[in-house]
Amino acid sequence: MGWAIALHGGAGDIPRSLPPDRRQPREAALRHSLQVGVAAIKAGRSPLDVVELVVRELEDHPHFNAGRGSVLTSDGTVEMEACIMDGNTKRCGAVSGLTTVKNAISLARLVMEKTPHIYLGFDGAEAFARDQIDYTEPLTKVEEVPPSNGDSQLGTVGCVAVDGKGNLATATSTGGLVNKMVGRIGDTPIIGAGTYANKLCAVSATGKGEAIIRATVGRDVAALMEYKRLSLKEAATYVIEECAPSRTTGLVAVSATGDVAMPFNTVGMFRACATEDGYTEVAIWEDETCG
Repeated sequence: MGWAIALHGGAGDIPRSLPPDRRQPREAALRHSLQVGVAAIKAGRSPLDVVELVVRELEDHPHFNAGRGSVLTSDGTVEMEACIMDGNTKRCGAVSGLTTVKNAISLARLVMEKTPHIYLGFDGAEAFARDQIDYTEPLTKVEEVPPSNGDSQLGTVGCVAVDGKGNLATATSTGGLVNKMVGRIGDTPIIGAGTYANKLCAVSATGKGEAIIRATVGRDVAALMEYKRLSLKEAATYVIEECAPSRTTGLVAVSATGDVAMPFNTVGMFRACATEDGYTEVAIWEDETCG
């Protein structure tokens, strides 16, 4: 048993011809965010603190579809979503429809810790945010939505972590689908779909939200481990190959014993991981590592 951390910056049709000016900033952000997480877990921070900290780093990066880099709705507005969950207690918090909050993941944690509820959305979530945290000015509506060229739809971010005692946590944040209908809610804030953790594993999914919700991706990984006694890698691979066959899904997961799984059925997935035994990986496609 040992600590482990894994994170993602989105899965999808990421072409191997992705220009360096799009690829390299994301790779650098993954490395930096991984280093931030590793330093925090080595310093004795809780897995819940670690996943929030890492996701905040990714939300602040403009090349990912979360926080600062969130894509726009069909009305040219921003509607961000986020979710955080503690594995041991199953305490969780989620938010949707945010337009002014700088770090949606921190608001999700405040929902978990400062309210009797799990999920706040839209005007209610914004009002809660004004009472609790710093917020940014609303984005000005634009006349033209960014083109749906694949790259603009990538970038949902997430992180999972386990400490040396087997404590688990997960966090996910997104701007949603580019050009989505106003009010659309994806998988990220849905417990058991895009985000889930219990005493066995922590999971953060990425891809097309509707497919992830239908497949209950996060919960299914945990259920296969619990009821069929599959390993983390067996369970995660099965869910990606069998439960989400539409080739639009990826996930990162860690187990209570420090195992890591990062399967995907898309062309690529921006991902990174590190374990206590010294293993580190930063990669995009199936057969390569960025170092």
